[in-house]
Amino acid sequence: MRNQHYPNQTATPFASPHPFLAAISAKAGWLRPKVQNAQLSLPLYNSKVPAGFPSPADDHVEQRLDPTEYLIDQADATFFVTIQGESMIEAGLMPHDKAVVDRSKKPLLGDIVLAVVDGEFTIKTLSKQPNSAPRLLPANASGAYAPIDLKGEMQFEIWGVVIGAFRRFR
Repeated sequence: MRNQHYPNQTATPFASPHPFLAAISAKAGWLRPKVQNAQLSLPLYNSKVPAGFPSPADDHVEQRLDPTEYLIDQADATFFVTIQGESMIEAGLMPHDKAVVDRSKKPLLGDIVLAVVDGEFTIKTLSKQPNSAPRLLPANASGAYAPIDLKGEMQFEIWGVVIGAFRRFR
């Protein structure tokens, strides 16, 4: 299947063993990128750059960096989602960023997670309420986004741990 956002890449529909989650991901049109076996190794320069390019005087490469190897721990359990909204901007997740989600990671308190709450996907920081029930926290001090305190009657599942993100500027 051709990926509509990146026409030069192919993707397969995202599958889930959970019928409910499979239906939601199909409705959302989520795709799992086709994993290429070829490695991409780009230079990672030794100089640390506050803003700009590596110094021309520092012409030696510290190492090579494969972006796939850097971003993905377990390819068959990893997928990307596009960030929508501003509830996690203080965690560095901006609208249109691609979040890297790993379903093989066990979620821990303080992790940023992709969760399903009453049929809606959300990305928030996993916390707990005083009664030890899960709580999902936004990362935006504007006050526009409230924590989600999960209650017994709410449908809730953590779908994966956000292990990274990336964005394009151009």
